[in-house]
Amino acid sequence: MNRHLMRWEVLLLLILLAELAIFGMINPRFLRPSSLLFGTSDFVQVGIVAVPLTLVIIAGGIDVSFASTVGLAAIAFGIANFFGLPLPLSLAVGLATGAAAGLLNATIIRLTRLQPLVVTLGSLYMFSGAATVLSGVVGASGYEGIGGFPETFTALGYAQVLGLPMPLVVFLVFAAVLLVLLHLTRFGRLVFQIGQNAEAARHSGMPVFRVQLVTYVLTGLAAALAGLMLSAYFGSARVDLGSATLLPAITAAVLGGASIYGGQGSVLGTIIATFIIGYLQQGLQMSGVPSQISSALSGALLVLVVALRHGAELLRDFIPVRLRRAD
Repeated sequence: MNRHLMRWEVLLLLILLAELAIFGMINPRFLRPSSLLFGTSDFVQVGIVAVPLTLVIIAGGIDVSFASTVGLAAIAFGIANFFGLPLPLSLAVGLATGAAAGLLNATIIRLTRLQPLVVTLGSLYMFSGAATVLSGVVGASGYEGIGGFPETFTALGYAQVLGLPMPLVVFLVFAAVLLVLLHLTRFGRLVFQIGQNAEAARHSGMPVFRVQLVTYVLTGLAAALAGLMLSAYFGSARVDLGSATLLPAITAAVLGGASIYGGQGSVLGTIIATFIIGYLQQGLQMSGVPSQISSALSGALLVLVVALRHGAELLRDFIPVRLRRAD
């Protein structure tokens, strides 16, 4: 029982519940089911990219280019739709663009042996520039959006499934698939083993590059999915759609338990951390806190929770020692 109570995900869940209770006391409207459910449409795209990013980090890598991939995939979709491609094919173009971005990142990292942070930081600016140039193909200069989407597409941004908003359903289904992939499959075990020691895994005959390649492609696909969802939600595809996802997604992954050194992490933790970060921003806004202060408080929350995490790990190691000494 103690072992389960010490799990990081349990602590995150308690923090989320405490957060909801506090903001509910400050502003009772915050706890209305409609606010809690439909407010998720403003932040679930962060979780969509944070979950596969967790796999990348566990496998010993990092990807910061997803913020630009969101806009690039959205622009690719917008251009395909502008030139009259059927909606399913236009969606496929957007998703393929995201997958290609992840494939490019993994290939460059493999060939150059550069640090993933350096490569993906360069890709962050490269993809953003490419999206800006491509948007000019249809006359959407700068950060203007590409619109004119079919009503069947834009309706998805506000559609409901069993009373739940479509973006939330997409996030939960996508996260559930990756949760199974990471924690219940051989691929997931390889991700953890490679993250713990890539060289030892390589000498053991594990397909290190292929596993890491899949994690980067999944992140690219997720960024494209987030871009398409945001395009439907706002009714336009813009270069800057993913600019607000960069730091929150990385924070959600790390806050959820992913170690920047690799080999440790949890999809469930990232899911809970996504709601913590999203509801924190919404709660602060509904409490009348200026955005500048809310950003500072978000950073303070991250520092506090990470400190609590290390404290919990120390306590978890301390309790068995005390029990052995008592025996």
